Amino acid sequence: MPRRRSSSSSSSTAPRNRTPQPVRVRRRTFGDFVKAFFAFVALLALLVGVPLALAMTAGWPFPSTFEPMEWLKQDISVSTFLSILTFVVWLAWAQFTACVLVEMKAALSGVGVPGRVPGAGPSQLLARQLVAALLLVGATAASFTPGLSQLGQSIEGNQRPTVAAAQQTPGFFAQQQEQAADAAAALAEQASHAEAGSSAKQQGDTKFYRIQPPEGRHHDSLWEIAERHLGDGRRYKEIFELNKDRTQPDGSKLSEASLIRPGWIMEMPGDARGGDLVEMPDETPEVSPEVQQQIHDYAKTGDHAQGGGGGAAQVSVPEQRPAPATDDAGHRRPAQQHATPAHDSSSFGLPEALLTAPLLAAGLLGALGHRRRQALWQSAFAGIGGRRGMEPPTPAGDAQDVQDALLVGADPEGVRLLDRSLRGLAASLAAESRPLPTVYAAWLSSGDLHLQLAQPSGKPPTPWQVGQDQTSWTLAKDDAGRYEDVDTAAPYPGLVSLGTMDDSRLLLNLESVPGIVSLSGSEADRAAVFASVAAELATNGWSDRMTITLVGFGEDLTPLAPSRLRHLDDIEALIETMEAETRQRRGALGAAGHDSVLTGRTGPAQHTRWAPHLVLLAAAPSAEDAVTLAELAADAGRLGIGYLVGTDSGDLPGAAWEMEITGEGKLLAPLLGLELDAQLLPAAQQRAVVELFVDADPDRGPDGPANTPPFLVDISEQGRPAVYARLVGPYEIIGLDTPDGERSALLHEALALLLLHREGVHPRVLSSALWPRGVTDDVREALVERLRAWLGTDPDGTPRLGADATGRLTLAQSVVSDLDVLRSLYYEATQGRGVDSRAVRGRLLTDALVLVRGPLLADRPEGRYRWLTHEIVDAQLPLLVADTGLALSAFHMEKNRAEKAIEAINAALRTAPADERLWNELLRATHALDDPARLTALAADLIGRSGARGLPPRTEALLDELLPAWRDAVAAAG
Repeated sequence: MPRRRSSSSSSSTAPRNRTPQPVRVRRRTFGDFVKAFFAFVALLALLVGVPLALAMTAGWPFPSTFEPMEWLKQDISVSTFLSILTFVVWLAWAQFTACVLVEMKAALSGVGVPGRVPGAGPSQLLARQLVAALLLVGATAASFTPGLSQLGQSIEGNQRPTVAAAQQTPGFFAQQQEQAADAAAALAEQASHAEAGSSAKQQGDTKFYRIQPPEGRHHDSLWEIAERHLGDGRRYKEIFELNKDRTQPDGSKLSEASLIRPGWIMEMPGDARGGDLVEMPDETPEVSPEVQQQIHDYAKTGDHAQGGGGGAAQVSVPEQRPAPATDDAGHRRPAQQHATPAHDSSSFGLPEALLTAPLLAAGLLGALGHRRRQALWQSAFAGIGGRRGMEPPTPAGDAQDVQDALLVGADPEGVRLLDRSLRGLAASLAAESRPLPTVYAAWLSSGDLHLQLAQPSGKPPTPWQVGQDQTSWTLAKDDAGRYEDVDTAAPYPGLVSLGTMDDSRLLLNLESVPGIVSLSGSEADRAAVFASVAAELATNGWSDRMTITLVGFGEDLTPLAPSRLRHLDDIEALIETMEAETRQRRGALGAAGHDSVLTGRTGPAQHTRWAPHLVLLAAAPSAEDAVTLAELAADAGRLGIGYLVGTDSGDLPGAAWEMEITGEGKLLAPLLGLELDAQLLPAAQQRAVVELFVDADPDRGPDGPANTPPFLVDISEQGRPAVYARLVGPYEIIGLDTPDGERSALLHEALALLLLHREGVHPRVLSSALWPRGVTDDVREALVERLRAWLGTDPDGTPRLGADATGRLTLAQSVVSDLDVLRSLYYEATQGRGVDSRAVRGRLLTDALVLVRGPLLADRPEGRYRWLTHEIVDAQLPLLVADTGLALSAFHMEKNRAEKAIEAINAALRTAPADERLWNELLRATHALDDPARLTALAADLIGRSGARGLPPRTEALLDELLPAWRDAVAAAG
């Protein structure tokens, strides 16, 4: 998508609220000046009047002599009581004065969150309100805007007004007075435009537009309609708001700006222009009577029919336009690929929580694939009893639904871009000898990346650009694609997704927060947030090393990443652990001469030190423990330690950022100007995710799943299939005609996916594999029907493409691949008929090895079959071929047929060239020929293949046994 540029100098690069709400333009009123006057009088009375009154009536609070023992011997009289009371009042005045000074400093400096004066909760709140009221009438008041509320502003267009939130939290990420004045001017300009637009609409006639049918690959969209008739595609939102949720002639409603249908009627703004607009349908002869009636009926449902319009000038928070892109079939795709409407029947059985969490799903899917590969390799090379060459267990029930949701929802490309962008930024700054800036949060919006900095950090390195102000750096998606992998430490591994606002996803950098992040809400809702945060931190692709300590929850989550996740039983153990680590990190930073972990993270100690330690405490701490945690967290930001703590009341000492999770799944942070659709991992999905990882654990005992292929083929002459696909090597299909046209490659790819998943494929998994960027339901359904028609039916009339009880697409047994046959032959040779018959075993193993013509789908076109990166079949096939070659070699060596054994191993090496077991067996078979020169040549070949890494230890040990002088012989042979 080409990078969008704003035409306004006041444009913003930060995301905005999910629900556009009108915001009245706030101007200073007479009441504001009255409030400021009374605030000034109150502050003057409290700060000056109180001490003067005390000094005149009660005198100085301290005695003239210091004699504690004499004081204790005196009787408690009325004078003594009054002296004590006077001292208490003096102390209260001193505390309030400190609160005023702290709040004034934070408001005027704009640096950090206001410090907490010990024991001054109500006093500090009163001081904050008086200071805010006093400064409201000055230019400084607008600079109180919280830093994350900036992130709630529009990415493209004018800034979102945040004065109301600003008045509540002085000094938090404060902006300069100049920027506040610019923002106010921008808001006033927006208001004038809104008034003008409203006036224009009232003066002009209401116009309507009828969505046109597609022409070839071109489909109508609100963006293009706005460009043609309003002169600016970004005004598509005005059309959407005018027509949202109004019943269309076909009975459906407009709910997503990117999903419109031919024949729908759109009411247009009053300033719309163009020849295909209908202004007065009764007098327009080219409009049919049926369309005229539809427009009349539709017009009755608009706001103007109910007396809407007019009123005070308002400014709506603009949203990002949907990208006008098409899928591979030429159909316009939704702007948000992972959004799944609740009424979508094709999403049955798949949890929405994972469908709408692309970064979390990508991390879990990648970690699960790594775990399964690890289990396969350990099974093959470590020789665990009964598990050699095992098939991974096929998930069922909730685990199967969650696995499908991960496949559909995952956005590995987004993770890759985020990781490369952050590492590329760190490398560029290191090359310029500049330190990493402190990043509080990041937004991902349509592929663009926005970083919110704690303070201005100069001009960012190319291709990064300054965003809405000096505390925002932005990287466009197209520019991010220019980054390659770099060898530098992950600069911000503590970033974790919290939720979405509009089409933008917020990632909070937990390790940089200047204090505790508190989360209130019901226990179940908090647990879903904590589980999501823990799972993403444990598996994300933009970090290297970290420690995640879970307290009060998550003991069952440790299988996701045993090296990262650890569970502590109670808060006492946590405090003891964190006190020791805090001391250690402070000392280490001082010894290294760094002021924070960021200054050392990209230096010589990268990858080994300064990894973040993130604490997730779900259980609400006691008052005493909360104070201790607040003290520990006071310096945590520079130490690379982050705290996310649950609370029942929402009032937690030391909480820099306070959030609340509601029962409707909204994550609220009013003082930060945030209202997100929270990213959650509910208990049911959490259990299913853990089940997937536990089943894939390579260290599980030998009582795991049986080593049986998921689909056994009848390998007799009577079992000849109707459709036979050759996947091992170049892709060929026997028994079907080649489809005509451009859809042939798409149908072949869909069939290959189904053949590799005989257990069934969810329709949404199929569509997300073929169209990773998203596709509409009608396109997916059309593909399934074409695939069903292409495969045809069996002689009894049964379709070869069917569906199981859960709705997943399955292939009939008459549709077979060579991989199915290969698995069945090996199984029969080693665990079936070949066990009791040596001749049968040799024949079956020979037939199996003949099927191997190369790697899986060797000639697949570039850009397709990307879903194979999520599969483990690329690891299974080489292991299966190696096992087959080893079994056939052993069969021949039993009769001392070394040449035949070498021939079998060489055949297997063509598909599994890196399997150490094959090379070792090849050495043994070659040694059996009693030909030292040939063995020496083979050893030299192995050394050449191993490169700088050298031979594996077991291969060296084997050569020492078979050819003791192999080193000298190889050196002499050159």
